Amino acid sequence: MQRRTLLKNMLVGLSSAYFTKSYAGRVLKAPYAPERFKPTWSSLQQYQVPEWFRDAKFGMWAHWGPQCQPEYGDWYAREMYMEGSHKYKYHVQKYGHPSKFGFKDVINDWKAEKWDPEELVSLYKNAGAKYFMALANHHDNFDLWDSSYQKWNSVRMGPKKDIIGGWAKAAKNNGLRFGVSVHAAHTWSWMETAQRADKEGPYAGVPYDGKVTKAEGAGKWWNGEDPQQLYAQNHPLSKNSEDNGMIHSQWAWGNGVSMPSKAYCDKFLNRTIELIDKYGPDVIYFDDTVLPLYPISDAGLKIAAHMYNTSIKKHGKLEAVIFGKILDEQQRKCLVWDIERGQTNSIEPLPYQTDTCIGAWHYDRPIYDRNEYKDAKTVIQMLLDIVSKNGNLMLNIPVRGNGTIDEKERIVVEGITKWMKVNSECIYSTRPWKVFGEGPAIESSAPLNAQGFNEGKNRPYTSADFRFTKKGNVLYAAMLDKPAEGKAVIKSLAVTNSGRVERVGLLGSNNNLEFKQTAEGLEVSLPTTDSQVAYVFKIQGDMT
Repeated sequence: MQRRTLLKNMLVGLSSAYFTKSYAGRVLKAPYAPERFKPTWSSLQQYQVPEWFRDAKFGMWAHWGPQCQPEYGDWYAREMYMEGSHKYKYHVQKYGHPSKFGFKDVINDWKAEKWDPEELVSLYKNAGAKYFMALANHHDNFDLWDSSYQKWNSVRMGPKKDIIGGWAKAAKNNGLRFGVSVHAAHTWSWMETAQRADKEGPYAGVPYDGKVTKAEGAGKWWNGEDPQQLYAQNHPLSKNSEDNGMIHSQWAWGNGVSMPSKAYCDKFLNRTIELIDKYGPDVIYFDDTVLPLYPISDAGLKIAAHMYNTSIKKHGKLEAVIFGKILDEQQRKCLVWDIERGQTNSIEPLPYQTDTCIGAWHYDRPIYDRNEYKDAKTVIQMLLDIVSKNGNLMLNIPVRGNGTIDEKERIVVEGITKWMKVNSECIYSTRPWKVFGEGPAIESSAPLNAQGFNEGKNRPYTSADFRFTKKGNVLYAAMLDKPAEGKAVIKSLAVTNSGRVERVGLLGSNNNLEFKQTAEGLEVSLPTTDSQVAYVFKIQGDMT
């Protein structure tokens, strides 16, 4: 015993040897030198965005979990407990009153019986995605992997499948970088609606199941399980919790939100560290203003440092990407800025990402019924705009409860595939030109607020709208809509604005195009071709 103590003290005294760090009781030991990142903003500021991400430009996302089982849209687990709302009415009709059939029971109903991750990831790779991201948990607090710290997980309940394991294997088989999205930091306040009761009708005053106890499971499918490990609702309500919109102003853990316990924060930390260690993602998306539980906890900072250090050990260099949604100038040097459903109006000095969806984040059958999916043309126009401004696009294709995508979604994916097969040269491994684009849509650009969400508020693109990218000595100019006549005029390439154009081609064609460069712009004669979503000109010369 004395020899062990002596040896331990000797090791601790060697500053260049080994150090011990603890993540909420989970002790990890590693050589000091490789632990380049510490859980502080000043340390994380060493971060450099990896080249693979800058070159990839396009990723696809499966935002899929038990909330897709009802097939009635996003935030189902919260809004099913909002008396009188569309989701509440739908839930009562489909499943029964939420005092009798709560979200825990929706989980039990979810079987994912037709899920084929290999088929879906292969489809997305064929469409041009260079990385794939899977939902690891949502605000509903249900882990979609074999979680040691959260018994309410997809291996023990619901489908009884390791969802993240299946996605990770499919991504590896298809040569795609793998990512996970983690949303569970907000369950504490997000699920407060489950503490409510109806104010009217036959169930007035009967509590929903948000505070149900383990003892109440006798004779039920969840006998022996503690629903509070899922709902986390044994706490006072946040300020104005009855106001359904209040949560948005409390997202950054202020403005009267109920403060989560240390045990809750530690559990989230342990779950996320295990997720990184078990599945080795290169990408993590956090649905938080900055990092999860920041600034009330350092859990997010610890996770970021661990992710970066683990990546260096795995790859020999830093290959990890962590997204944050509302970042100040310093934080944008530590993480990659993510814009939800929005587009910036300038070339960003640092690489960023826009995340969006062709429908609702969770599968929404009414959107399918109303034919309201974004079409392939819209997605491609967004991709071209985002890449021209130094960004990447992460696109979610909503997955049905059974694990499939519907035929209308497949048509969208096929349209993206067709265009990318011809034109991806102007996307991959490109960088912004001196200006990102031109055209009337720029003049009507909607401002980007702190949360993003300016998508679809701009004037529709026309054949006078162009977006530019470059690769080496080649400039790509994408015309964002079909021309009314057989020519294109690119004002940014007027002889007074740039160098001399020597050659103009069209992606998908081996022939050079006729052009003339004047003081008004570069006028290009278009060939008669099949209808294109966006023509992309390959321009060579001495462009400045």
